[in-house]
Amino acid sequence: MDIMTAIILGIVQGLTEFLPVSSSGHLVLIQKIFGVDAPGLFFDTMLHIGTLSAVFVVLWKDIWEILKKIIQPLTLYIIIATIPAVIVALAFKDLIESAFESGQFLGICFLFTSALLVTAEQLAKRAENKKSGENMNWIDALIIGVFQAIAIPPGISRSGATISGALFRKLDRDFAARFSFLLSIPAILGALVLQVKDLVKGKAPANEIIDILPVAAGTITAAIVGFFAVKMMLKIIREKSLYGFAIYTAAVGVLVLIDQLITRIIF
Repeated sequence: MDIMTAIILGIVQGLTEFLPVSSSGHLVLIQKIFGVDAPGLFFDTMLHIGTLSAVFVVLWKDIWEILKKIIQPLTLYIIIATIPAVIVALAFKDLIESAFESGQFLGICFLFTSALLVTAEQLAKRAENKKSGENMNWIDALIIGVFQAIAIPPGISRSGATISGALFRKLDRDFAARFSFLLSIPAILGALVLQVKDLVKGKAPANEIIDILPVAAGTITAAIVGFFAVKMMLKIIREKSLYGFAIYTAAVGVLVLIDQLITRIIF
């Protein structure tokens, strides 16, 4: 892999990991459109480390408050919200891997993301007596966790689903975004643990050559772009709406479906 390809993948990972447009869906699209091979396991692991570092930098105050007092409701809610995705990922591992390899349901999943964002915005505007993070309960956390589990297939945005789940539960917009990004920490860490486990066991392809410069370029790019993506998303969720992302994912979904069902140029 050359440095330019690594930078492009870093931009895609850093930007789409936190915007409600599905990072996994875009990576599958790039691989299909440009004929780019799936990034090696070590490179993919480093990209996740880059995006994880962006969350820590932007939300360091929130994370520090949690670390100062581990035993608190917010910690419990993050754990509860993480459980559904873990169960689904383990129960349907083979099916999920097949969906990533084929991209068979990619168009439908992008359209699902669009519908989810529009519905969440509509309900959020009509909601009265919105709750702050202090008024959150375990049922809110569980429902947000179910939304995160639904977002495992490529094309369904994890951040979009979790923010939508929080808005469905009448949580205020700022906390909805912050909780979504805090929830990304165990999600990314979980992926990292599995990848490191595979690396240690030697499950990475035997012909995977680790070139330090492209890996460093991709990791740094993912971290920088991820930093601005988190900052931008926090601002958008507070001051604007999710309709722009809904329009974008709907357009991508329609184009993918047209190709999958009619033109067959990419899929």
